Amino acid sequence: MRIIGNDPSIPRQEHAVASGALTDGKAVTVNADGTVSVISESSVTQAIGSAITFESARVAYISATFDSNVNRVVVVYADTENGFYLTYVVGTVSSNSISFGTPGVISSSEGSYAAVTFDSNANKVVITWNNGTRPRAVVGTVDASDNSMTFGSEINITSGSGQSGYNAIAFDSSTNKVVIAFRDGSASNYGRAVVGTVSGTSISVGSEVYFANSQSTEYVCIAFDSNVNRVVIGWTDATNQKGKAIVGEVSGTSITFGTEAIYNNAGPAKFQSSVFDSTNNKIAIFYHDNGNSDHGTAIVGTVDSSDDSISFGTAAVFNAATTYNTPNRDGQAVYDTSAKKIVFTYMDRSGGGTTASGTLKVAEISGTTITFDSAVTYESGNTDYTTTTFDSNSNKVVIAFEDSGDSEHGKGIVFQVGYTATTLTSENYIGISRSGAASGAGAIIDTQGAIADNLSGLTAGQSYFVQTDGTLGTTAADPSVFAGTAVSATKLIVKG
Repeated sequence: MRIIGNDPSIPRQEHAVASGALTDGKAVTVNADGTVSVISESSVTQAIGSAITFESARVAYISATFDSNVNRVVVVYADTENGFYLTYVVGTVSSNSISFGTPGVISSSEGSYAAVTFDSNANKVVITWNNGTRPRAVVGTVDASDNSMTFGSEINITSGSGQSGYNAIAFDSSTNKVVIAFRDGSASNYGRAVVGTVSGTSISVGSEVYFANSQSTEYVCIAFDSNVNRVVIGWTDATNQKGKAIVGEVSGTSITFGTEAIYNNAGPAKFQSSVFDSTNNKIAIFYHDNGNSDHGTAIVGTVDSSDDSISFGTAAVFNAATTYNTPNRDGQAVYDTSAKKIVFTYMDRSGGGTTASGTLKVAEISGTTITFDSAVTYESGNTDYTTTTFDSNSNKVVIAFEDSGDSEHGKGIVFQVGYTATTLTSENYIGISRSGAASGAGAIIDTQGAIADNLSGLTAGQSYFVQTDGTLGTTAADPSVFAGTAVSATKLIVKG
């Protein structure tokens, strides 16, 4: 038998149970339990919790990461009242608050310039710091049952000895390696990097590679661009008073670099922090612009993997007053993958005097332009050594800081970014509802290859995309979900 049109033996409709009322002719998603629902939006309100003390002693050099294997926040710091020892504490986020376990010593050595990341391949926390003579690294395992940690053996990450610093660390998920960048005091304070491999509770590193030669390096920051599988290192060239960045590609246990780029030519830029925006595939660097009255400034970079270069847009001032970030390391900026926005912290001295209040802003990138929401003060007194991390389990940002107004104790606070949430994902759209259905009743959905003929206002030959509120539009939303192609004002071939 010759068939003209759709083959009736191929099912192009899905019979399912509605979760919530379905409306005729609406885009539909499938839920985890197999039921179907119309797409909807909801508003998530911006909120900030209360500061919780994690260390009732003076702290310094704070860094934080999120262990997605056990859904815990790990804060690393120097306990200045206990021999300056490198110390940790594990936190659990609940609603807009965080509770902490008992702090523990990582290393009975100086814990300056600490930086930490999570290796999602090995499900381990990797820490780097300077013990007073050279940079070191160690692997930690979180026990969620009591919020404690155990550690493997410490290693030196450079063969030289000398007061190094400005450590920064990132996990390269394309190679399952960590990259540690630092100022090497044994090599005239030049910028160096090593590639680390985690195996069990141990870490080994490859040879040191210069990313900044013949220039004194300060304020190092690092971010991993998962769009092109490259790391981007930023730093202050203290010799030539410039803000610079460079792209690195990991291969095995080594890293190679492209040509350095200048993003601040009249500086220097100081107190850098960098972050990767995985929605827009851009790198953002936040810094204190010494050449522009110490104003807080940000700039957007685009990585070209064909030649391992990075280009920058126009710098934007986020705080037109004296602005400080943590004066030692990366970590003030984090990307909220749920809200699809950047959160960054800084110390705002716009009121004059000596008070530099703990402040945050939410930023969004469009093209190579970055814009900012209004400032939020999370601590009205002086803060220092601020760091951020994103808890992807609770979809909250955690800020850890030294509260200079409270005897320099260590504290943590939870921030909820305000945004509009949608039930649409890049994968859950299945088609157009054939007819209305009450919640719990059976529903018929026109799925891929079917012609949904209960629509209106379409243009024949036009491609349509599902919008985050469930309507159809001619431009892709975020996430980008192709709904189908119109064949008339009322008919759509579902999913092309």
